[in-house]
Amino acid sequence: MAAAGLRGCGGRAPAVVALRLALLLGAALGPARATVYFQEQFLDGVNWQKRWINSEYKADLGKFKLTAGKFYGDPVRDKGLQTSENSKFYAISSRFKPFSNKGKTLVIQYTVKHEQKIDCGGGYIKIFSSDLDQKNLRGDSRYYIMFGPDICGSETKKVHVILNYKNKPHPVKKPIRCKVDGYTHLYTLIIRPDQTYEVKIDNEVVASGNLEDDLDFLPPRKINDPTVRKPADWDDRIQIDDPNDTKPEDWDEPEYIMDTSAEKPEGWDDAANGEWHYPMVKNPLYRGEWKPRQIDNPNYRGVWPHPQIDNPNYSPDSSIYSYENISIIGLDIWQVRSGTIFDNFLITDDEAYAEDFGDETWGETKGPEKEMNIKQTEEEQERERVTEEKYLEQRFKKKLERKKESGKVRAVRNTVEKEEL
Repeated sequence: MAAAGLRGCGGRAPAVVALRLALLLGAALGPARATVYFQEQFLDGVNWQKRWINSEYKADLGKFKLTAGKFYGDPVRDKGLQTSENSKFYAISSRFKPFSNKGKTLVIQYTVKHEQKIDCGGGYIKIFSSDLDQKNLRGDSRYYIMFGPDICGSETKKVHVILNYKNKPHPVKKPIRCKVDGYTHLYTLIIRPDQTYEVKIDNEVVASGNLEDDLDFLPPRKINDPTVRKPADWDDRIQIDDPNDTKPEDWDEPEYIMDTSAEKPEGWDDAANGEWHYPMVKNPLYRGEWKPRQIDNPNYRGVWPHPQIDNPNYSPDSSIYSYENISIIGLDIWQVRSGTIFDNFLITDDEAYAEDFGDETWGETKGPEKEMNIKQTEEEQERERVTEEKYLEQRFKKKLERKKESGKVRAVRNTVEKEEL
C-alpha cells in the first residue's frame, strides 16, 4: 500500500498496531496497490494539533477538543474531534500531499457521531485544492467536494453530495437521508473514472448513479423540438364540465345581506357620523360561484409527447469526476447544539481498502458503543427512579408529620374548650 498521508499513528496500543498491520497486509494482498492519500484516527494524543489548522477569519469560532465522548466502544480508538461550544461556526482543516484523481477512483470516508442528538447543524466535510489559505477558511471558501450529513429540525435530515464544476457547486438531485440516532456512523463517497458514484452509510449503499444524470453539470442531451407545435385538436384535459349539469334555480344568493335585527345606536349623530345603515353580515344561504360537476373527458388523449432533438448546446465532458491538486480536508460547519465527534478520516483510491478500514474501525467499536450507551441510560433511569422514590417518601413523611401535628393541636384545643365549658 502506498501511504501518502497517514495521520495519528504514534503511541498506540498493541491492538491498534495489530489493526494497522492487518490493514497494510490486506491492501498488499489485494488485486491492486491501494494509495492512501490521507488517513487520520487521532491516536497520538495532542499531536493532532500540529496537523490540523484552525481558521482565524473570525475571533469567536467554536473550538474542537479531542475526546471519545460520553459513550464509546473503545476509549482510545474512538477519540475524535468534537465540537464543544453551542451556537458557533467551526472551521478547521488538515493538509496532505497534493494529488489528482484523474483516471482513478476517489474514495472519501469518515465517521460522525451526533451524541448530543443534534437539532440543527452540519456534520459534513469539504475537500479543497492546495491553494486554500487554511487560516482564512470560511463558508464561502471555494471547495471541490462537500459530503456528509446535515440536520436542521424535522425537515432537513439529508446527506449532502455537492461537486464543484467550472467554479459552480452542483448538488445531487436524489434525496439521501442521514442517520439521526446519536450513534457513530460511517459515511463513504465513491467517485469513479466512468463518472458513476456511490454513497454508503455503514458500508451499505444508500444511493448510486451517474454524475451527469444525477447532478446538473451539463445542459440536457435532448430538448423539445422548437419547430413542432401540439396539434390544435389534441385534447389533454383529463376531466371536463358535465354538459348535462345545470345550475339550480335557487343557487344565486348574495354573499352579504343586511342585518335587519340591528338597531341604530342611541347616541348616533347623523350630522357627525352620517346616515346610519343596517350592518352587512355573511349570508348563510350563500354557496359561492356555481360550477358544473366534472366528468371524465371521453376525448382525452393523454399528455402530448413533444418530439425531442439533440441539444446543440450539449457537449459531453468525460472529466467531470476529476480534480487537480486535491490537498486539504476541512470541517466548515455551524452547530446550534455542540457535541458531534468526527473521526476515522480516509481518502484513498481503493474501495476495498476503504470498506476494510471501516469494518476494522467503526465496525469493531459500534457494538460496544451501543452497549455502553444502553447501560448508561439504564443507570440514569435507575438513579432517577431512586431520586423520585426518595422525594415521594420525604413528601409522605412530611405530610404524615403535619397530620400528627394537626391532631395534637386539635386535641389541645378540645381540652381547652372542655375546661372553659
